Amino acid sequence: MRHTYSLIALVLFASPGFAQPKDAPAKAPFPYVWSTAYHILPGTHTDESGYFSLCEGKNGKIYVGTAAYGFNAYLIEFDPKTGKQRIVVDVNQVCGLTTPKTPTYAAQSKIHTRNYVGPSGKIYVGSKQGYRRGKDDTADYPGGYVMVYDPATDKTESLGMPFKGEGVNDVTADEKAGLIYVVTCEDHHWMFYDMKSKTYREPDPNLRLTPYAQTLVDGKGRGVVVTRDFKLARFDPATNKLDVLELASSGKAVGKADDKLGPPCWALTDDAKTAYLIRMSDPTLFRIDLAADGPKVPVTDLGGLIGGKGHDSRGSLIVGTDDKVHALYRVDNETKFGGGYLHHLVTYDPKTNKPTDHGVLGVKNPDWFDFSPDKDGKPKPWSHGFHKLPDGTYTPLHAHMALIQAKDGTFYATIIYPFTLMRMDPKDVK
Repeated sequence: MRHTYSLIALVLFASPGFAQPKDAPAKAPFPYVWSTAYHILPGTHTDESGYFSLCEGKNGKIYVGTAAYGFNAYLIEFDPKTGKQRIVVDVNQVCGLTTPKTPTYAAQSKIHTRNYVGPSGKIYVGSKQGYRRGKDDTADYPGGYVMVYDPATDKTESLGMPFKGEGVNDVTADEKAGLIYVVTCEDHHWMFYDMKSKTYREPDPNLRLTPYAQTLVDGKGRGVVVTRDFKLARFDPATNKLDVLELASSGKAVGKADDKLGPPCWALTDDAKTAYLIRMSDPTLFRIDLAADGPKVPVTDLGGLIGGKGHDSRGSLIVGTDDKVHALYRVDNETKFGGGYLHHLVTYDPKTNKPTDHGVLGVKNPDWFDFSPDKDGKPKPWSHGFHKLPDGTYTPLHAHMALIQAKDGTFYATIIYPFTLMRMDPKDVK
């Protein structure tokens, strides 16, 4: 998922605020979800960005993947107790690669995968290509790697390359079955890694998945994933059987190939019997019954999580440690209080069957990043992802990338431009 915006938009949004209409409200007409912001370790990303790579380890520390386009990628450990950050995975070092002196498309430029934490506490991630760094960059990308980092030993192992020429978009480990599910890109193959034989295989070379597909392991130990034409592919390691099933919705269809609503994002309940799903450009929440028998998988249309226009949610749907469903949504700012976009934290409570909009993300500590112009008077490169509302509050502008809820109830989100980790204490989510 590339972060591209028109030149006009970048010029407009580079300014700290937006012109106020005459009838603008005197104060924010919405509540804030206050956060403490942390700039992700400088030097580990080239363009102030990262992707879906965010998790809490069993040690209580937070892990974030970065993108150093054309050069390398890293996994960063953030300690909530001290605020300190350190590199725990250097992809080139782990995979025995040489960091190029000049940027190249052949580099392992991103950790794009959601960080999967296994029962062992090990963290599974994968690497992916970036983008060509100019017309002279004609290199061929060799393919991405799967890696597993163990916080207990502070060591990382490379599990090799699942598919030549394809990056790694998702890694999910079933440690009990000794099986790792991998989704590649750009053609979205579903690959399986046998932990015992240390080999990869593709159960069905003709099967194609949605962009940014994510494998879940259901309560019966089966790997499930959404196909390109919005069916459910399900693999049972106990029988070595792969099925492709219809998603039967009670209302709006979950999707169809190329319907332009963007990729799905889904999350598993604690008992692994149910998954919740949204689309990137649509606020509808779906509940999927993974435990049901039969050729059709029951899906319940739960309605919209939030109103407004211009919906955008990226990698942020989670089932929290409170068993509620949470997501971030960017919507057009139609409040007349500033302009641009607003990012809301929303929650769906399965007990009441109702969504709650907690408010707009706001930064408590405006000095987390130096937004002052460079010596030439121009804005710092890649610093256009936040804007200042009329009351002086910094809030995300363009894109959030991930959301998690830690064991203690704290929410963490990643925002790009500058690459920022936002920490939201439970008391600030009302």
